[in-house]
Amino acid sequence: MAFVIAEPCIDSMDQSCVEVCPVDCISGDPNLDRKFYIDPSNCIDCGSCLQACPNEAIFPAHQLPAEWSGFAWVDSTWYVDPEAARAAVDEYLPADNARLGS
Repeated sequence: MAFVIAEPCIDSMDQSCVEVCPVDCISGDPNLDRKFYIDPSNCIDCGSCLQACPNEAIFPAHQLPAEWSGFAWVDSTWYVDPEAARAAVDEYLPADNARLGS
């Protein structure tokens, strides 16, 4: 997996990363998801999303902060089992504890 979208994206889904991705490997359902997900099978490691993200939520997988290491699993899981990925996000940051003003 080239890049991972971590905790700062939860409830702050700016679309900048989606707009600049040349291979359309960033997804999320705005009606169901609280963050975007990067498809590890299609990411070409270009870094466009990293530079575009105003939330500083995107990291190269090998530089993912330890406290957010589970987000690599969350991103890859969303493409095979979206409900499991959504549940993991909700467990990490329950909706009732979501950031104010989001």
